[in-house]
Amino acid sequence: TVLLEKMAEENQTEQVTELTLVGLTENPQLQGPLFVLFLLIYFITLAGNPGMVALIRSSSQLQSPMYFFLSNLSLLDACYSSVVAPRTLMDLLMEKKTISLAGCTAQLFFFIAFGTTKCFLLAAMAYDRYVAICNPLLYPAIMSHRACTLLVAGSYVLGLLHSSVHTDFTFSLSFCRPAKVNHFYCDLMTVLVLSCSDTHVNRCLIFSLAGLVEMVTILAVLVSYAFILSVVSKISSAKGRRKAFSTCTSHLAGVTIFHGSILALNFRPRSSDTLCTDKIFAVFYSLVVPMLNPLIYSLRNREVKNAPREFV
Repeated sequence: TVLLEKMAEENQTEQVTELTLVGLTENPQLQGPLFVLFLLIYFITLAGNPGMVALIRSSSQLQSPMYFFLSNLSLLDACYSSVVAPRTLMDLLMEKKTISLAGCTAQLFFFIAFGTTKCFLLAAMAYDRYVAICNPLLYPAIMSHRACTLLVAGSYVLGLLHSSVHTDFTFSLSFCRPAKVNHFYCDLMTVLVLSCSDTHVNRCLIFSLAGLVEMVTILAVLVSYAFILSVVSKISSAKGRRKAFSTCTSHLAGVTIFHGSILALNFRPRSSDTLCTDKIFAVFYSLVVPMLNPLIYSLRNREVKNAPREFV
């Protein structure tokens, strides 16, 4: 019996070279409308984010550190969405939704890397607003081009390191057949479910490292805005308070939407339809949020709205 069980386990784990993605839905009537919807979302993302980068780089009005960070955020959002969207669109048109193990590894690596980088970049943007409002006289010296470049580069380095740990530990495991990922992309937790190996260490790493990233970056944002609110509350005129805080509203909206969706995904009550809800939240923070950011930062920012007039 032990020998038979061992042979069965070997048959399950040997030569798993590709995985099957279940996708968003197995209902063929929904796949067409979803394809059109996601194609529109991805088109707006690719038009809005690179468009924002081009506008900031070419406009003389948008050369402050705040817009340097915003251009990097826009580029990051375009990359973040592109990790998931093209594959999702292709799978909605195909009956067989398979992805190679190497392709799954690459998708997981870049998805975690860009997501982590975005957490740190949003924290750096909060620090930039803190310096601008709380130390305006020292702002040009503190937020020099070199300092801004180091903050962006550090965000990417931390993102890549964080992703490397999870990707390496995940794909050193053995996977069981049938290797069917119950998601529309290679999500870390749904890939771990396929493993025939002990995943205790992996789950501890997710809890500790991912939790640490989320806690540190949110805390950095909260502390920065606590100081900002303290300074703004001491401004006597209402007009002055509005002007001081106006540069923060877009960033606060972006942070709330991004971190809010992540926290809602991980801290909501578990139920029988949890997996379906997970997919909905994943669509929101991987596809919808990158589309919304250019709209948030342009519609609520007078300088961004006025910048195109330079070229008229």
